[in-house]
Amino acid sequence: MPSVDADGVSLRYETNGSGPAVVFVNDVGFGAWLWSYQHAAVAGPYEATVWDLRGTGESDAPEGPYALSTLVSDLAAVVSATGSRRVHLVGAGLGGVIALEYARRHDRVASLAVLGTAPGDAVDEDALSAMAAPTDDPAALAASLDTAFAPGVPEAHPDVIEQIAEWRGTDDAEPARWRDQQAAWLGAALDDLYEITTPTLVMSGTDDAVVDPEATARLAEALPRGEHRRVEGGHLCFLSESATVSDELLAWLDEHAD
Repeated sequence: MPSVDADGVSLRYETNGSGPAVVFVNDVGFGAWLWSYQHAAVAGPYEATVWDLRGTGESDAPEGPYALSTLVSDLAAVVSATGSRRVHLVGAGLGGVIALEYARRHDRVASLAVLGTAPGDAVDEDALSAMAAPTDDPAALAASLDTAFAPGVPEAHPDVIEQIAEWRGTDDAEPARWRDQQAAWLGAALDDLYEITTPTLVMSGTDDAVVDPEATARLAEALPRGEHRRVEGGHLCFLSESATVSDELLAWLDEHAD
């Protein structure tokens, strides 16, 4: 799979499909598998790119903590590698923060869609930390997903949780690098949202234990062109409610495609 150099750090990415460019940005610690359902829906009518943040999967994993500015520069390297003049960015959690900050600094973003995203002071640090687990411990990886979904979801779908734990064992960050990425989100103030004039869809799970849905609603209100949608589910509602979220995302992209 191709990779791009970002100031000496190799970042692995993968692009599929053709059409307007969509770049996905992962949440803290999760590998590119995180977008399995949305990527499948988007790739085809769009050129969809997924990548592993530094510290994750097949990308290099230097010691941190990582600064938000560094992760934004990493995204810039990936966007440049796609060769696209304009891109649509889709980010979850930390990935949403990275996408927002990239859009504030660059004028090549056609639209934004962020899920479960809010400033660092609105993040429940304990809940976020609880989703980390050693990648060589499938049972711990599965158990840590209790925080990621609405109550009862993991118990109702044991086969899906087992599959996700397998993906996590291959692609997720180890706990030390998870904390390095987490530091970038917890320190993100997002004070200059008024400068982001890009159309932005802000989505939140009604049972998100990591980010209060009210905080995501306030984020949408603070953005000049922000729109807020609530979806059933927890922090990873785009997995448990994948069809609903994918439909919302495709409608948003179709509305704002060149």
